[in-house]
Amino acid sequence: MKKNPLLARILLAFSAIGPGLFLIGYNIGTGSVTTMAKTGAEHGMTLFWALVLSCIFTYVLMVAYGKVTLVTGNTILFNFRKWFKWGKFLSIYIMIALILGELLALMGVMGIVADLVQEGVRLAFDDLEVHRGWIILTFSVLLYILLWYGRYQIFERVLTVLVLLMGLSFMVVFFLIKPDWSALAAGLMPSIPDTPGALGLIAAIAGTTCSAAVFVMRSTVVAEKGWGVADLDTEKRDAAVSAFMMLFLSGIIMAVGAGTLHVMGLKLDETVEMIHLLAPIGGKAAALILILGITGAGLSTVFPIVLIAPWLFADYMGKPRNIHSFQSRMLILIALFFAFGTVFLSERPPALMVFSQAFQACILPAVAIPVFWLINQRTIMQEHRAGLSLNFGLIAVILFSLLTTYFALVAFFS
Repeated sequence: MKKNPLLARILLAFSAIGPGLFLIGYNIGTGSVTTMAKTGAEHGMTLFWALVLSCIFTYVLMVAYGKVTLVTGNTILFNFRKWFKWGKFLSIYIMIALILGELLALMGVMGIVADLVQEGVRLAFDDLEVHRGWIILTFSVLLYILLWYGRYQIFERVLTVLVLLMGLSFMVVFFLIKPDWSALAAGLMPSIPDTPGALGLIAAIAGTTCSAAVFVMRSTVVAEKGWGVADLDTEKRDAAVSAFMMLFLSGIIMAVGAGTLHVMGLKLDETVEMIHLLAPIGGKAAALILILGITGAGLSTVFPIVLIAPWLFADYMGKPRNIHSFQSRMLILIALFFAFGTVFLSERPPALMVFSQAFQACILPAVAIPVFWLINQRTIMQEHRAGLSLNFGLIAVILFSLLTTYFALVAFFS
């Protein structure tokens, strides 16, 4: 039977950007949705420039991390441990900080997903109530079964479906609610609003987009793809597609908030509130599609989060990544127990997400500065050292990371 050439080209295109799709799924989660929608609701599109800047810096670091991994043949924590005098302690710090931050994020993500599914069931089935604990248990069991039997290629396909679902849902909702295009266009002029919390939102935009965990995971997923030095150009294209899609999806979410809630003078503090606020504007169909999209965003984030501990341990030790080993399966199981955190804690999921994002922001300098040193060493990179443009970008990222860390610490202690 002759294959459809168009379908074959589409599948080939997706297979070429596998690591990018994996990181889009990881990056655009419930925290990003809440942050972008809240920013759009409160400030329109005036902070869109911060999102653009964050995505540019994300691209720069993804290229740098991918390049170091492909040239050395080792993942990044192993390189830190090998080439730095205090690299062992730096790698352990990054591992502990990332794992703790991601476990906190997991509690927030699964809590928000459960709230949204609970709301979706209520809207679709005439106020039927399902306990949040049962929803979290169902998703956790399904995820664990998939991780028990699956391999990286299967994870890519699942995340491809979730990312497409998320993107299509947000675009459909965007057109269903018929935003005010003139208000969107007027808000594209860059500025910093003179209002309380504006700097915190800029830091949150940077934290949800230019996340330290994304770059450490980038090294691992590029290695999982089996790419080598011959694939350096492919790796750059993959990073460009990934960064652009992050910008596009996040921008759509911000525009949904700006074109509706901001015009109506409404604010947003919790993700579920978005459903309540948008339902009168776009109807029940828009609310259900939005729930579907945000749930897809949340689940696509959970997937890499539960893999981060086994992959980081393998990265640090320089060993093959085998998620079917006893150690990996136990680490994944322990992580999934944290998914039930919001069932037992008094903190609301969005509060946990904000804390975890602030916590993650403090790690960015620790991943930006070392890779800048590594990628400029002739003994390590040989003829593949960073050029002038990449070095300029990395210096800008380092300055940006120090600034956002300062914002995060001020917000945390205040």
